[in-house]
Amino acid sequence: MANGFSPDPEAPVLVIGAAGVDIVGRLRSEVRPGTSTPAQIRFSFGGVARNIAENLARLGLRVNLISAVGKDEYGERLLQGLVSAGVNTQAVLCTSQEPTSAYLAVINPPGDLQFALDDMRATNSLTPDYIRGYAELFKEASLLFIDANLPKDTLRTVMSLARKARLPVCADPTSVVLAPRLRPYLSRFFLMTPNTAEATVLCDRTTPVVGLRLALDAAKCLVTNGVEIAIVTLAEQGLCYATSETYGHIPAIKTTIVDPTGAGDALSAAVIFALLNDIPLDDAVRLGVSAASLTLHSRGAVASDLSLEKLYDQLVI
Repeated sequence: MANGFSPDPEAPVLVIGAAGVDIVGRLRSEVRPGTSTPAQIRFSFGGVARNIAENLARLGLRVNLISAVGKDEYGERLLQGLVSAGVNTQAVLCTSQEPTSAYLAVINPPGDLQFALDDMRATNSLTPDYIRGYAELFKEASLLFIDANLPKDTLRTVMSLARKARLPVCADPTSVVLAPRLRPYLSRFFLMTPNTAEATVLCDRTTPVVGLRLALDAAKCLVTNGVEIAIVTLAEQGLCYATSETYGHIPAIKTTIVDPTGAGDALSAAVIFALLNDIPLDDAVRLGVSAASLTLHSRGAVASDLSLEKLYDQLVI
């Protein structure tokens, strides 16, 4: 693993970032401005860090989550769901200053994200002092995962504590708007999993990263900038990955898209699980594609029946 450090898969994974409510509407026809459009609307819990934590727990890993929710019914139900999935939520902040975060997405009839809104104010409650109060969780962790919803000062503190604890750090850029927050730390990341739009920003490209060749170039760019394992996701085209020693492309598994929300988070979690269990990178990435496919076929941000057996059953590539 990173810098010759080999994490203990029995030690907990530390996950830090956003948790909230997902409201996703799948259109049944094209949007008509100024009026309502028929759709299927579902409510569930999400947030990149929350999704990663639940996926890892369902795969059998011990997980400590540092996040923030409001002191409201949504926050209470969100935490109950995580606890029932096996996530340790004792470090989750319950704030009365902001409501539980929310993500509102509109999916077009073929299953692609048309647009989305997010309100992540609760995550701003994760101050540097709050994070420092849980320094012991860094010391006992096998690996750290973060999303880019963290405020800049908090992110700096998180990275400092991770360095002191010699923790490999995995990161999700989360969105085009938030991705630049991670750019100063590229040389510190063990694993990074941007989509093509986020990779365009992280690599400071003037033209969009589109297609296999440019995605592979972007993965290699991230490695050149210090990322140990870079995975650039390409939706229906699968993904490209690179390290200093190898690179490749894994096609997507053909599946009916019920809801694209959380597919990338499932991919990241499965790759992390595999690497912690000494599964070779090429196989780890294939398991990630399998996890993404399972999640695409599920209503909600996490496949409730996720398991290692399910991943291998789905793995037909």
